[in-house]
Amino acid sequence: MDTVEVFNGIRFPGFIHTQESLRAACSFLFQDKDILLVTFPKSGTTWMQQVLSLIFCQGHLWPIHHIPNWQRAPWLEQSNLVKMLGSLDPGQPRLLTSHLNAEALGPAVLRSKARVIYMARNPKDVLVSFYHFHKLANFLPDPNSFEDFVDEFLEGKGFFGSWFEHVKGWLGLKPDLNMLFVTYEELHQEPRTTLQKLSDFLGHPLKSEEEDFVLEHCSFSFMSQSSMVNYSLVPKEVMDTSRGRFLRKGVMEDWKKHFSPEQNEKFNAIYQAKMGDLGLHLPWTMD
Repeated sequence: MDTVEVFNGIRFPGFIHTQESLRAACSFLFQDKDILLVTFPKSGTTWMQQVLSLIFCQGHLWPIHHIPNWQRAPWLEQSNLVKMLGSLDPGQPRLLTSHLNAEALGPAVLRSKARVIYMARNPKDVLVSFYHFHKLANFLPDPNSFEDFVDEFLEGKGFFGSWFEHVKGWLGLKPDLNMLFVTYEELHQEPRTTLQKLSDFLGHPLKSEEEDFVLEHCSFSFMSQSSMVNYSLVPKEVMDTSRGRFLRKGVMEDWKKHFSPEQNEKFNAIYQAKMGDLGLHLPWTMD
């Protein structure tokens, strides 16, 4: 359960990743109609999986109520991919998910016309959510302390590597990919506008009543109660929900309840050094 796979210098949970599955993801043959969701962990992945599923379900809720989200939009790098691909609806575009960085997965995507949705989130909220997830997931080590977890995150030494390099790497490929960049904060603050942007990008525009349907079934209240989304189906040996909830809060700026002034100052300095030259307006504040 607590094994680790190191791939291209980055740590992955060995429980759900193998060297073979990671290599297979990097050489995956994308179809031009594929839709790939890419995120750094705890950036709204589950939320966006639900949104994408709803956009394409055409008002039919059976998949939403009966098929877990990880099966509707499987992870490319996980060891159960082949099984998951076999269960996808052949009449719909394949919805795929990945936490891999651009260095690893980018070459395979560049060989196709697949649509890529890259979702990002305020890294401080990512860090806090990931910290709590480490306590919940038995395939990840318990953090020694929040202070140590902050240092590990800023150094890019945690599981799945550096948040900074992940975001910058994928954004660097944006000119060469059919990519939409979207943020957790946009979806939270302007859900309908963001949904319209997504559906237009996917070539699947929605009517007003269809938008209402999607927004109702991707709300935090709905998802937190749905066993198809909230990971309550996962055995306790894998994810111990007595230690916390997978869908914990669904809010912005929870980091303010965790960071000390010194940690905030240190984070901001490193953020500015690594991200200050991006020239990209991001809908979050660092203070």
